[in-house]
Amino acid sequence: MAEQGAQDRITALRGRIDEVDCRIVGLLNERARLALEIRGLKPQVNQALYDPKREEEIFSNLARCNEGPLFDDNLREVYEAVLHVMKEL
Repeated sequence: MAEQGAQDRITALRGRIDEVDCRIVGLLNERARLALEIRGLKPQVNQALYDPKREEEIFSNLARCNEGPLFDDNLREVYEAVLHVMKEL
């Protein structure tokens, strides 16, 4: 009986993970739209498309709002991939 209860809990938690993943996808697409808008504005103010200082600000912001259980280094790794994809848009 305990085994079935654990299986039911796993199924329920996986359902919640699927919901969270969909929210993350939505947020990543929102982030991409905002990044594209900024990209379109940068030439008007003679700013380079790549700004390493801004990238470090992003990593600092992530560390500041991180409440775990992910480590800051883990988030940096994830966001390095995110930023790489955003640059390719």
